[in-house]
Amino acid sequence: MKLAMKLRTRLFLSISALITVALLGLILGLVSVMQMAKTQESLIRSNFITLDLGLKLRQSLGDQLIMMLEKQPDSEALRASKRHYFELLDEGIAHEQLDGRGHGFSQARADYQNLLEAFDQSQQASPPAGSKEKLTETFNVLRNGLIADHKQALENISTSEHKSRERALLIAGLLGLVGLAVLIIGFVTAHGIARRFGGPIEALAKAADKIGQGDFEVTLPISSAAEMNQLTRRFGIMAEALRQHQATNVDELLAGQQRLQAVLDSIDDGLLMIDRQGCLEHLNPVAQRQLGWDEERLGQGLGEALGREEMDEQLQLVLRGGNLERAPDDLEVEVEGELRLLTYSLTPVSHTQGHILGAVMVLHDVTEQRAFERVRSEFVLRASHELRTPVTGMHMAFGLFRERAKFPADSREADLLDTVNEEMQRLMQLINDLLNFSRYQNGLQKLTLGACDVTDLLEHARARFVEPANAQSIELLVETQPELPRLYADKVQLERVLDNLLGNALRHTAEGGQIRLQARRHGERVIISVEDNGEGIAYGQQGRIFEPFVQVGRKKGGAGLGLALCKEIVQLHGGRMGVYSRPGQGTQFYMALPL
Repeated sequence: MKLAMKLRTRLFLSISALITVALLGLILGLVSVMQMAKTQESLIRSNFITLDLGLKLRQSLGDQLIMMLEKQPDSEALRASKRHYFELLDEGIAHEQLDGRGHGFSQARADYQNLLEAFDQSQQASPPAGSKEKLTETFNVLRNGLIADHKQALENISTSEHKSRERALLIAGLLGLVGLAVLIIGFVTAHGIARRFGGPIEALAKAADKIGQGDFEVTLPISSAAEMNQLTRRFGIMAEALRQHQATNVDELLAGQQRLQAVLDSIDDGLLMIDRQGCLEHLNPVAQRQLGWDEERLGQGLGEALGREEMDEQLQLVLRGGNLERAPDDLEVEVEGELRLLTYSLTPVSHTQGHILGAVMVLHDVTEQRAFERVRSEFVLRASHELRTPVTGMHMAFGLFRERAKFPADSREADLLDTVNEEMQRLMQLINDLLNFSRYQNGLQKLTLGACDVTDLLEHARARFVEPANAQSIELLVETQPELPRLYADKVQLERVLDNLLGNALRHTAEGGQIRLQARRHGERVIISVEDNGEGIAYGQQGRIFEPFVQVGRKKGGAGLGLALCKEIVQLHGGRMGVYSRPGQGTQFYMALPL
């Protein structure tokens, strides 16, 4: 630490010396420039005052001469002009005394007195001989003196400018010398630092690169600087510690890798590990049995290995951090002449810092499950067909019997007939729901696609439920985004979905509540939702809400096939369906349909 402090002190002093020299030179130049500017300004101001007064004196003198040469001079005007002339001369003399130089205005005052005396002599009744010549002579002396003062002031200004230029060149030269001195000192200092520390630091950087690559056999530099030698010794201690740490932990790393490999291989489901480039990195024995592969498939792309190019698109989406929008179709794999059905999921593997390292694909064999579901679906379909005919006949016969039977409205027999009628209608609805659900699951239901206006779809759904909503004092609203594109869908089937969702919303919303039908565009999809502020759905039940024969909430009715049927219809359109709900605050069912 003491050596490090010594190095920092040395660098600080060197840089401080450079800054000090530069600042001193700059301050010297600024002071000199300011002093020179002040001196020149004072000199130029003084000379300009002299020029101004001289010009006024010459003008006033010319005016007086004109009045003097008149035959009958205006004595009052001449007296005022003389008084003004003496004021200008007194101002010039005061300026000379304040400035401390020259006696031009004092001489001009004496010359002006001589001029006045010569003028007075020329105005006598019998002027002496030569009075006119003396007047002319004194006037020329006064005028030439004023002109000489004017030229002297101009000379002073020119001399001041010349001296200022010379001094500016001197200051520029001094500043240049200071800058050159700073440059030389900086170059010498930088060269010394680079020579003492640059080479050893570069050697240490190369040694660090080798250590980072796992090569601990490095050559450390020796420097003339005590600080660098201290750093080199500590670097060597660090390299030795890393070497020992690597030797100590290599067995533990191998053991941990073997334990991880054993865990992965013991999982009941197939497991494929995929690197960041989308190539197979590892597959456990279960995956090898499920796919009929061996380790020769490692290094291939996922789509290439499975023979399904669309798998690469799904994998790239997951590697970018996205999620699959819908459950993928089952994988059909032929293993030893037997067709197997596998479900799969793709999950990204993320580093603790957030970036994605690869992906994991989990395979589950559902061959027997799908066979059971197919048998069950076929049984439900056949049973529904078989039950529909006799139940329809019974319902028609019962309706005929009810029309002909005459019982009082408040009798026990009339209540029993109403109960039987309600139960037979529920039975007919249950059979129809089972039949429709089985058709969708078995792919027997086909869509009749056409252009469908989303706003009209929601408005018509609202019109169908506005009366029961008003009966329960429930506000039914439609909110759509402007200029929604038209869907290419089966309008009748979408109306069935909306009717089911609105019926559920009315059943689970209290009086005075509100239900909103909304539609908006999100990318290449249109999101249609039915939102209420009713009782909501418990969190534990939301995961099973779309399963067949599942009913949630306090107000239950039907066979629990409505939402399952809605999901099948939406998926048949290539969309997906979901729910957001908070218990006690309401529920929102939404369907995302592709454009």
